Amino acid sequence: MPRGLRLGTRGSELALTQSKQVAEAVHAATGVPVEVIIFKTRGDRIQNVPLPEIGGKGLFTAELEAALIDGSIDFAVHSLKDLPTDDPPGLILGAIPKRVDPRDAMVGCSLESLSQGAVVASGSLRRRTQIQAARPDVQLVDIRGNVPTRIRKRDDGLCSATVLAMAGLLRLGIEREDIFPLAVDQMVPAVGQGALGVQCRAGDDEVLNLLRGVEHSPTRVCVVGERAFLAEFGGGCNVPAGCHIYEVDDAKYQLLAVVADDSGSIRRVSYVDTDPTEMGLRAAHALK
Repeated sequence: MPRGLRLGTRGSELALTQSKQVAEAVHAATGVPVEVIIFKTRGDRIQNVPLPEIGGKGLFTAELEAALIDGSIDFAVHSLKDLPTDDPPGLILGAIPKRVDPRDAMVGCSLESLSQGAVVASGSLRRRTQIQAARPDVQLVDIRGNVPTRIRKRDDGLCSATVLAMAGLLRLGIEREDIFPLAVDQMVPAVGQGALGVQCRAGDDEVLNLLRGVEHSPTRVCVVGERAFLAEFGGGCNVPAGCHIYEVDDAKYQLLAVVADDSGSIRRVSYVDTDPTEMGLRAAHALK
């Protein structure tokens, strides 16, 4: 039996939960034990500054990637929406597990039932611009913290509603009557939202072979197209852009993409075609 594997992850409740799920899936598929090692990233350490103002790539991934490169860990689990589209030299996405619900959700109040002037909290420019376009009468405020912290801030009266990813709520087992999912054509998700990226060293064939047990090819096809959009558009966390691709039948895919300009004006494109990567590139060119 191959030696045990070392998995690197951030220490938030959500990051630990999803990393342990991957560790269990790898162990179930291969019989190889997986040790979970926790890292604190730059994005975790800086909690009092809005994400777009911190600057730099890999706010939640750089420390994990450095540990991969120096051999401290064998693979790392990231929320794919946090992972920059350009892998550092020598690293690759060794596996992409099956995506869960990619939608965003309002927690506390539905978008339609918000009162005029209500406060909505979100740390995402993508979310804030789309909400403002749909409800120009509400107030948008920034919020930081993990999923339970953001929900607690809402319950403590910071806002009428906050916006979170359904994937995080599901993975943490959070069930509330005031969770209102937003359709993907109403709130276009972030690139890779709902999917996990399992990153490893490009030449580590032993680890790559073991990670095949958690790979989900249909998810990879779609998120590769989404990441092609983001790479071509040149966006990051400081650009209010979203792109989501999903399969509509055995041969065709639907793409939805959105971007806001400096004035908050929203531009959208939608395609149905057979090649997600080509669609992603076409959407980026159309929205630039």
